[in-house]
Amino acid sequence: MIDAHHHVWDLSVRDQEWITGPEMAPLRRNFGVEDLPAAASGVTATVLVQTITTPEETPEFLALAEAHDLVAAVVGWTDLTAPSVADDLAALLAAPGGRYLRGIRHQVQGEADPRWLCRDDVRRGLAAVGRAGLVYELLTLPHQLPAAIETVTALPEVAFVLDHCAKPPVASGELEPWATPIRGLAARPNVTCKLSGLVTEADWGGWTVRDLRPYADVVLDAFGPARVMFGSDWPVCLLAAPYETVLQSARELTAHLSAAERDGVFGEVAARVYGLT
Repeated sequence: MIDAHHHVWDLSVRDQEWITGPEMAPLRRNFGVEDLPAAASGVTATVLVQTITTPEETPEFLALAEAHDLVAAVVGWTDLTAPSVADDLAALLAAPGGRYLRGIRHQVQGEADPRWLCRDDVRRGLAAVGRAGLVYELLTLPHQLPAAIETVTALPEVAFVLDHCAKPPVASGELEPWATPIRGLAARPNVTCKLSGLVTEADWGGWTVRDLRPYADVVLDAFGPARVMFGSDWPVCLLAAPYETVLQSARELTAHLSAAERDGVFGEVAARVYGLT
């Protein structure tokens, strides 16, 4: 079983400036790989994903992958818009632990321009990610999905992974304007989706699996189980549920699938996308 999406951070090394306000207080402490309750849940490998836009974090994550057997892959960060992006990626791949680098991510959700992904300099960076043999992870909000569709269509040679189902409006119970562009994105064969992050888009204190199901159903129907993988989004998920509850909810949301399809969602899809053995 593979958890395709989790984070770590050490506040004594650097601040996580996005952790602000009393509602985020449960996250304002250190979280290490050894704190992840994966083994007790049957998880045997994980993908460690970047948290902030600083170049120093990625080499640190590669070192963690070297030190912890649990971490099988790293999704890091580099400046996609830098003229040196190809050289920067090559340097990361050649660095200690570089063999664990399997993807790049940027917090597009924080960009003011809803068409940021369509910028020429961004697309040049994305093309470099693809040429380096890496996947690019899309962290977008629903209103940014049209630009994502245009971009993945323009770059069919790049493998994309959609994080957190593009953060649908679970708390409101509405499907649009999220579901239609999700289906449009899923129509592009070079995109895979993580079944992750839904609990923190729901009512943190009162969500149920029933609240999550319409969104999981859209994703599973649009992408098909062969292009969907489980991710816990730990420790961010702790705002709404412990690790074991997130995993159990994902199992319930996929209970209608065949055994082979569930094996894919909980391991084989991530192994294929990230080149894990």
